[in-house]
Amino acid sequence: MATLKVLMFPFLAYGHISPFLNVARKLADRGFLIYFISTPINLKSTIKKIPEKYADSIQLIELHLPELPDLPPHYHTTNGLPPNLNHILQKALKMSKPNFSKILENLKPDLVIYDVLQQWAERVANEQNIPAVKLITSGASVFSYFFNILRKPEVEFPFPAIYLRKIEQVRLSEMVAKSNKSKEPDDGDLLVDGNMQIMLMSTSTTIEAKYIDYCLELSNWKVVPVGPPVQDPITNDADDMELIDWLGTKDENSTVFVSFGSEYFLSKEDMEEVAFGLELSNVNFIWVARFPKGEEQILEDALPKGFLERIGERGRVLDKFAPQPRILNHPSTGGFISHCGWNSAMESIDFGVPIIAMPMHLDQPMVARLIVELGVAVEIVRDDDGKIHRGEIAETLKGVITGKTGENLRAKVRDISKNLKSIRDEEMDAAAQELIQLCRNSNK
Repeated sequence: MATLKVLMFPFLAYGHISPFLNVARKLADRGFLIYFISTPINLKSTIKKIPEKYADSIQLIELHLPELPDLPPHYHTTNGLPPNLNHILQKALKMSKPNFSKILENLKPDLVIYDVLQQWAERVANEQNIPAVKLITSGASVFSYFFNILRKPEVEFPFPAIYLRKIEQVRLSEMVAKSNKSKEPDDGDLLVDGNMQIMLMSTSTTIEAKYIDYCLELSNWKVVPVGPPVQDPITNDADDMELIDWLGTKDENSTVFVSFGSEYFLSKEDMEEVAFGLELSNVNFIWVARFPKGEEQILEDALPKGFLERIGERGRVLDKFAPQPRILNHPSTGGFISHCGWNSAMESIDFGVPIIAMPMHLDQPMVARLIVELGVAVEIVRDDDGKIHRGEIAETLKGVITGKTGENLRAKVRDISKNLKSIRDEEMDAAAQELIQLCRNSNK
């Protein structure tokens, strides 16, 4: 069969682009030609993440959104987007349908792989007789949990390890209500519409076999795992060298990496508790302390008075991007305080680093419960008012970095990491075969 041309269309958020890119590289390794489509502002930062060897097999395609008064082109991404413009970005994306349709006409791909958040892409593809499948960028436990609530609210979720606490349930229903309000008639139902045969998912049977099976039971869709999204720890950025050299002066497993992703930010109270927790724990740390765009602060002012002086050489606090894969892959790193975004959690497992879970919202609490169930994480539990406490952070950290807890978690996470790596190619080969088959069937 001639080279299969696949157009990949992730949602405009880095947390979605990254797993799509991961699958794009794996498909390119298997002889597919990939058209990777996003807005110019997103592609600008994506280019850096595509190794030279994919210059021919992964082609970047610009999707231009209509310019709306409140949404200049540098806001055609969720990265740094003020929250009040979120719905306008969604609207502009939907308004780009004619542009998307034109791109499909010109490129004539054999298949479209689209993000579950833009269900309309499948309808546009089908109008041109192009088959389309969705790629879910979260895991099967999260997907089946939500699916269960929305489609079978009367049925209790059969896996008690995955649950939401009171305050998380409240936040979730507020969010669902808000999203329903901004829904338009032609949005389609992400759980009903579209290709019912297969759905690709950024996960592996190594960690989510029973949840993958439950997805099938709930939906009749066959979940095809493409492996968790993991980036290569290659970077030779001179800026990072100083940090990596500093990390190299620390003992094995003695340092904790603290990062809450690029789109989630701590409240002032949380920031203070994390700072005092790190200080009281006496462990070494690298903390990426970021602020929302437009609310940037001077780091010293955002931290407790005298914090940086008191911790001295024991810690590094950065208010810029940090080479996460490289830090997690370093022998001195013994733990990761994380918001439990799916990509970050999977990366940590892949590099064999235990997680100290501090979920904030959306799917993060469910991811936290899954990794605790897997035995690779401990969770810092918020109180009934949703607050975290420095004492618990410090004790948890000490347990993971110097205590018995850490030894158990490390043994478990390394074991899972080994299993994930051993099945990775096999799962991806199977996924590639499914896609080839799908294209053959639709050409009949």
